[in-house]
Amino acid sequence: MPVNLKMLTAQIAGMFVVFALALFLPAGTLAWPAGWAFLVLFFGFTVALSYWLLQYNPALLTERMTGIGKADQKTWDKVFFAVANVLFLAWLILMPLDAVRFRWSQMPSWLQVIGALLLLGSFYLFFLTFRENAYLSPAVRLQTEREQKVISTGLYHYVRHPMYATATIFLISTTLLLGSWYGLGVALLLVIAIAFRAVQEERTLRAELAGYDEYMAQVKYRLIPYVW
Repeated sequence: MPVNLKMLTAQIAGMFVVFALALFLPAGTLAWPAGWAFLVLFFGFTVALSYWLLQYNPALLTERMTGIGKADQKTWDKVFFAVANVLFLAWLILMPLDAVRFRWSQMPSWLQVIGALLLLGSFYLFFLTFRENAYLSPAVRLQTEREQKVISTGLYHYVRHPMYATATIFLISTTLLLGSWYGLGVALLLVIAIAFRAVQEERTLRAELAGYDEYMAQVKYRLIPYVW
C-alpha cells in the first residue's frame, strides 16, 4: 500500500503548528532560542525519520500514520492515548510559562546544552528502534494483517520496550533543553504513564502474540536494564 503523502505532510505540518503555538504563545515572545532549538531538532528528526521510513519501510510509516483509532485498538488504550496527549500538551505549555514568561526556573546554560545532546541521543535510539521493529504501531493492537511477530534483536535484546525507554530520555532531555525544572515534574507523570502502558501492553501481547511469553522469560527488563 503506497503512503499517503498528503496525509503525511498534513500531519507533520499540523503537529508543528500545535507544538509552536504551545511553546511560543505561553512564552509571550518569539525570542526564545531554546524553544527554536527544540523545534528545529525535533522536526528535523521527524522529517528525516519519515523520509527514511518512506524509503525502507512504508508499511510501518502508514501504520504510524493510521494506527490510532482502528477498530482493533484496545479500548483502554484509546482512553490512555487521549489522556496522555492532554498531559503532553499541558507539559509543553507549562515549560515556556516556567522558563520564559514567569522565570520561575533558573537553569544553567551548560545544563541546557547537555539536554540538547541527550535529545540528539534519544533520536538515535528512536531510529534504532524503528529500524529493528517493523510492527512499531502507536496503538496497542495485534497487527494480524501484517503477520506481526515477536522482535527480540537489537535494543529489544536488552529491554522489552526500547521505544518507551527512549521516550523517558526524550522527556527529561527536553525539559533540560527548555530550561524548566517544573517541567521535570510533569515529565515524571508522563514516565509513570508510559510505565503503566508498558505493563498493560504486555498483558495484551502475552494473550495474543505467539512467543511473547518466551520472550519475556528471555528479556527480563521492561525499560531499564537490571532495574525494571
